[in-house]
This record gives sequence, structure tokens and C-alpha cells, in this order.
Amino acid sequence: MQALAEQPVIHVVDDEAPLRRSLLFLLESMGWQAVGHESAEAFLAGVPDFPAGGGCLVLDIRMPRVSGLELQRRLQALELAFPIIFMTGHGDVELAVQAMKAGAVDFLQKPFKDQVFLDTVERAVQLSRERYAASCRHQEARAALARLSAREWEVARLLALGLANKEVGRQLHISDNTVHVHRQHVMEKTGTGSAAELARLILRADPHGLD
Repeated sequence: MQALAEQPVIHVVDDEAPLRRSLLFLLESMGWQAVGHESAEAFLAGVPDFPAGGGCLVLDIRMPRVSGLELQRRLQALELAFPIIFMTGHGDVELAVQAMKAGAVDFLQKPFKDQVFLDTVERAVQLSRERYAASCRHQEARAALARLSAREWEVARLLALGLANKEVGRQLHISDNTVHVHRQHVMEKTGTGSAAELARLILRADPHGLD
């Protein structure tokens, strides 16, 4: 059994208390950790850390004051990776399409069947786990590269681009021996063993790092 800290957490944000309670009961009956919020403001008042075990946000698209779409925009501005499933009423399809274009995982039109809801949550949780793993790899890569000095970074980037030691030396106006010393330091500090591994590390830290 997973440790509590590794369990997915499903947040349900809806101003309709009966529906919110019904969805929380359904999620909990399937063994999910579920937390209800009566408004977007209530969720934003204590925005949770993204759980290591994954999770998602089930969000009503129309709510008073701060709408579901506005909450989506605010979470994106905060760079929070919660996958969002929108719940929509009749006539909200255009809004739902707008939400999907902005990165929502899916939308469900009320009323929806329990199994459709649970299947959609399962997909969103799986996506969240993938995003969390990718985020961890990104942060680890950035931390490894942050250990390099300015000169070591210059050498690392040129090596990752496929340049030989002599070519690196010519571009940076340093000797082959100095390049060799920097190369050793770069490999030790980043835990890489080749230019190809170094290139993958740089691209994990920044997809445009070798542009």
C-alpha cells in the first residue's frame, strides 16, 4: 500500500455543495484522497503543494466572482502543474473548448456518469505523475548545471554541441590542456560521462539550452 504522502490528491472546486459532496464521496469510496473547496478563492487561499503521488483539479467552469477559467489562468501564472478537468453545464461547450486550448485535460458536461468521471480522473492523475517526474528531472538537471563555473558552462555547452577539445579551445582562446581540465570538472560536477549525456542534461534543464 502506498504511503499517505504518495497518494494522489483530487481537489474538487464547485460552489454547488450537493454536487461537491457527491463527487467527494464517490472519489473517497474508490480509495482516492479528495478535498473539496466551495470556491476558487477558497482553493487559492491555501494552494497546496503538488503531491508526489500525483493529483488533479476538478473544476466547475462557471462560478461567482472567480470563474473556473480565471482560476486556470492564475494557476498557470503560478506555474502549478495540476491537470484540470472542467465540469460544464449545458451551453458551456465553447468555454470548455477555450479551456482545453489553454491546457485543460478534459471537460465533462453535467450530468455525467460516475464511471466516466472516474476514468477521466484516472487519466488526469497519470498525466500529473508524468508531469511531476519531468519536473523533478528538470530541477535536478538545473541543480547539476548550477554547480559549474561560468567558464565550465561555456566549455560544457560547446562539448554538448559536439565540438572536440581542440575546437573548444580555439573558440574560447584557451589551450587544449585547459579544455581537458575543464572537461573533467564538468563531467565530475554533472555526473555525466560523455558529450551526449551532457547534451541530454542541458536539454532537460532548458529545451533551448543548445540553441
